[in-house]
Formats: sequence, structure tokens, C-alpha cells
Amino acid sequence: MITVHNFTKTYTGNTVLTIDHLEIQKGNSFGLVGNNGAGKTTLFSAVLDLIKPTTGHIENNGIKVSESEEWKSVTSAFIDETFLIGYLTAEEYFYFIGELRGQNKADVNGLLSRFEDFFHGEVLGQKKYLRDLSKGNQKKVGIIAALIGNPEVIVLDEPFANLDPTTQIRLKKILKELSANPEVTVMISSHDLMHVTEVCERIVVLDKGEVVKDLTTSAATLKELEEHFNK
Repeated sequence: MITVHNFTKTYTGNTVLTIDHLEIQKGNSFGLVGNNGAGKTTLFSAVLDLIKPTTGHIENNGIKVSESEEWKSVTSAFIDETFLIGYLTAEEYFYFIGELRGQNKADVNGLLSRFEDFFHGEVLGQKKYLRDLSKGNQKKVGIIAALIGNPEVIVLDEPFANLDPTTQIRLKKILKELSANPEVTVMISSHDLMHVTEVCERIVVLDKGEVVKDLTTSAATLKELEEHFNK
């Protein structure tokens, strides 16, 4: 379970995120939506201890993320291409992440074989450095790398961005399969309201750094979100 307690983040006197209390239950598929500057990436960065809160704290399975690294063994993420190592090929990067997560090459290859259609022949065996791949193919590498080692918490920031329609459809299938596992918590942010309502059972809306809606996904959720953002 991810728990946010009395959290604020302030930069040069400007508070960009304020969340009194937020719980994300284990096994939840959690979506975060909001306009640019709403605080989505700030929240995910804080969950991953990439930024420190101004006040409050965040817990991952009862562990304060800023005080211990024990949560890292069960948590993975892809926020943006800065998570990649540009001078490695895709295979080299996957094996490197595998080593960090206690997986040998056979384990990693077994995982990669499940996502051949997602890679669409554009990632593996290309003998290209990650820095030379398109933004979309870099995104594919980062997302699948986040699945190595059977993490219990997976955080993906804007996973649908830069992906072509076919790959977006395949990604939704992957996310739905992950969400079906009661041991895995999936957290995604997205500007695409339709995609997020399809893959998330709960959606939180951020506006100017505050939670303004907390919805259990239903047939009416997409319309409610569209009406909110069309004000």
C-alpha cells in the first residue's frame, strides 16, 4: 500500500502539491490525471524518493520512502528517458536491470519473449544504442524494463505518450493483465482520459496541486472526467 501523509512540495515559495491524505491499496490499478502543472509527476517523483517533500511523508508498504531503501526491491518505475542508459543497447539495458533485480539472462529473455508484439520488431536485435531509438521505442524499453523482477509496485508516468495507436492498444492489454494480479499495484498518470479509464479501477484528478476528484471507475467516469476538463 502507498500512503501519502500531510504532503506538501514547495519551490521558491510556490506550493505545487498539497495532499493531506491519500491511500493506494495493494493490488489497485490507480490512475492520476490532470492538466500540465497539476502535480502528477511531482507526486510520482516523491513516491520514488526522487524529490523530498517540504512537509509530510510517503510510505510504501509501511516504509517511509525517504528514510529507508527497503521498498526499492519491490518497486519499479519508468518516468522518462532519463531512466535509461543511452550508451547501452536495449538488450544490454534489460540485462543490466535484470542483474539489479536478481534476474539472470534466461529470466530476462523469458520475460522479453512475452512482449515481442509490443516491441514490434523495432527494439530487440537492432544493434542500436538507446539514445538512437525513437522516443516511442525508448518508451517501450522503459516500460518493459519496469516489469523485470516481478515488482509489487509499478509506477509509469505518461506511458501512452509517443506511442503509435497499435502500441497503445497493446500497452492497455499489458496493463490490464498486470492489474488482474492482486499482488501488483499499478500507478499510471496520463493525459489520455479514455485510456486511463480503460485500465484503472480508481482515478484521482489533480488540479493546481490538489486532489479535486477521487473516482471509482464506472461506465460514467469518462463522461465525468470530460465534463470536468471542459469547464
